[in-house]
Amino acid sequence: MSALRDVGVPPESGSSVVRVAQDGRRASALRLLGEQLRDLRCARGLLLREVAPVIRSSTSKISRLERGENAPKCADVLDLAKHYGADEEQLSLIEHLLRQTQNAEWYEMFADVTPGYLRRLVQLEGDALRIVTYENHVVPGLLQTQAYAETLVSAALPGASVDEVRRRAQGRIHRRAILERPTAPEVIALLDEAVLCRPVGGYQVMCEQLQALLDMPERTQGRTHIRIVPFVAGATVAPPYPVTHVEFGDGGPSELVYLERLTEATYVTRAKEMEAHRQALDALRCAAKEWAPSREMIEDYLRRYQARLG
Repeated sequence: MSALRDVGVPPESGSSVVRVAQDGRRASALRLLGEQLRDLRCARGLLLREVAPVIRSSTSKISRLERGENAPKCADVLDLAKHYGADEEQLSLIEHLLRQTQNAEWYEMFADVTPGYLRRLVQLEGDALRIVTYENHVVPGLLQTQAYAETLVSAALPGASVDEVRRRAQGRIHRRAILERPTAPEVIALLDEAVLCRPVGGYQVMCEQLQALLDMPERTQGRTHIRIVPFVAGATVAPPYPVTHVEFGDGGPSELVYLERLTEATYVTRAKEMEAHRQALDALRCAAKEWAPSREMIEDYLRRYQARLG
């Protein structure tokens, strides 16, 4: 999303004012994050040279991080916090400050574990006014829980290390932050009923994921709309692959369609092809249930999985 819309300043205020406001918030978060890490280190009686090996770094880098001079890497900050023995409340504060330091460029912190085509989508999501997405196999990435995402990453990358799986999943979770900011895009998530039928990660993980879907409209102040496409209704209109349509309003391209496969993605910008996918999404929206009956379907599946947990 553009800088002007990101802070809610009218266009006549000037982009330079907005940029300063954004940079000011980020700088404050960097300083607070550095102070929190320094306090944790000092509380353990550790010297800079003793903790530098934790993130395979130098004492000077740790020092700059604690002074708020460096844009932090998420993995480095979390590894240090865990090494210092941060409790749940302290970790929550650190994660909150990390989000504040990331602004629209947070995805760069996960660049080493995020495919290039997906990084581009993340940028686009941050600039969007409206996102309409259809998924026929899994919950859309924007709406996934940590455990659900880790299960999918592990399945797609059986040779990945535990750390890589965790960081890739964290990247998906951080994407979700755009949905909770004041200027979040409107999101219409059309989920094939098959998504509810697959207990990804087991019954407990699926229960957590379904509850997250139920909570999402309220968490995003009604800007996220989740609608289920029943088997029968979607039989003749559902495409055999996920489709995402993104609309913008910042003076650049007005829209595009994103089609993702296992190891690559296609960005559709030609008018004729976009129109075909737009029509497919319109048909899915007509076939999908409104929120109240969709919520009932999600709750029904949730009860089934809870019953199997005993």
